[in-house]
Amino acid sequence: MSTTITNQNELARRLSLTSSIYIVMGSMIASGIFLTPQNVAASVQIPGIMIFVWILTGLLTLAGALTNAEIASLIPEAGGQYVFFRVTYNDLVAFLYGWTTFIVYQTGSIAAIAVAFAKYLGYFVDLPHFSPELEAWQLPFLGSIFPLKDIGVSLVAIGAIIFLAIVNYFGVHFGGFVVNLFTILKLIAIGAIIVLSFSSGVGSVDNFFPLWGTPSNATLISAIGVAMIATLWSYDGWNSLTYLAGEVVEPQKNIPRALIFGTIAVIIIYVFTNLAYLYILPINEIATSKLVAADVMDKLFAGYGGAIISAMVMISTFGAVNATSMTTARVFFAMAKDKMFFKGVEKVHPKYKTPGRSLMIQAMWASILTLTGTYDQIFTYVIFAGWIFYALGGYAIFILRKKMPDAVRGYRVPGYPYVPIVFIVVATWFVTNTIISQTTDSIVGLFLVLAGVPFYLYWKKQIIKKALNQ
Repeated sequence: MSTTITNQNELARRLSLTSSIYIVMGSMIASGIFLTPQNVAASVQIPGIMIFVWILTGLLTLAGALTNAEIASLIPEAGGQYVFFRVTYNDLVAFLYGWTTFIVYQTGSIAAIAVAFAKYLGYFVDLPHFSPELEAWQLPFLGSIFPLKDIGVSLVAIGAIIFLAIVNYFGVHFGGFVVNLFTILKLIAIGAIIVLSFSSGVGSVDNFFPLWGTPSNATLISAIGVAMIATLWSYDGWNSLTYLAGEVVEPQKNIPRALIFGTIAVIIIYVFTNLAYLYILPINEIATSKLVAADVMDKLFAGYGGAIISAMVMISTFGAVNATSMTTARVFFAMAKDKMFFKGVEKVHPKYKTPGRSLMIQAMWASILTLTGTYDQIFTYVIFAGWIFYALGGYAIFILRKKMPDAVRGYRVPGYPYVPIVFIVVATWFVTNTIISQTTDSIVGLFLVLAGVPFYLYWKKQIIKKALNQ
């Protein structure tokens, strides 16, 4: 890492290429690779299709990373896609992206991952509970929200969120070190699963077959679409580095490299991890497993699988909460600089050069979200809302090529225009398929996005009023 001199209220460029790659990988690898393979297996039911879905989703994610890399090299500012949308489309689209990021997309992801961390801590520590009567209490007029249920899990999750916000408050250098450390620990843990599985002699290559077929529970296309909801959750976070574009050294070169190298590395890791799962367990056992990684380790180390995997998930999720917290806070910082978010959130700490207030308000809202729903509910809302904007982000490259044809680009997406088109088409299909297969959750997701319009109008009015008074 290196340091550059900055203005008093500007973020410092201190993140190297290595740290940037770790941030991409650390943001993507959380609890998904441990928790979602059984959902994929249950949807597609065919071993070859299960691996195909992980590869397909990985390539789709890579297409998005390749596309966003060009935009990030052109607009290397803190705030990532919020800034991209503001430059490419208009203030409303940019605001709705930032609003969705705050209300559910990334803060909901932080909450869900922190809850997963807390649940696996419960394997080693008895977390407190309220009485059944208190746990059954639900908030009036707000649906099935039970804020006092599993209070011990909620308190641990909230504690992790606040602790990591404080870690990132004390500098991107310090926060980056924590990301690097936990990403390395994750890779060691996942690498151990892969190596131990294939070297154990317990599994069978017969579990990899058949390679193709039709699931009994749905049409092939529909089954793949449902399975992709789970795999896209596991790959999500690939663009988080763009939020930190204002703090990466030589961003025109290092952001594209980090996005590409980090995404490719995660695709390889996920495919080999799922092959390891399949080698040890037949797909029907994976489909009915509550935690496939623990069942695999139980096959290898009878009686100790749950403890080993719980420790691995805790390491992975803790690191992911840290990476996501560090990156996402820059979105609200950028919005506040545009006077489109709460006053004061645009402040940079004079010593640590971090958006401290943005980190704190993000931590507070993510903590509230831990009390409002289950892991499955949150990630369905997150993925649906997020991929609407991913599709818009992919299309942005065509607008910017036309709007800024002579701008200096440190990187150009290979395979243009086909790579962005594939990404946009598949992202649009995924959103459409989600609307059809997850209609209720999709309506909630759309409502959460559109609920930002009144807030946009309010802040826009304040900007106009202030301009008229000057």
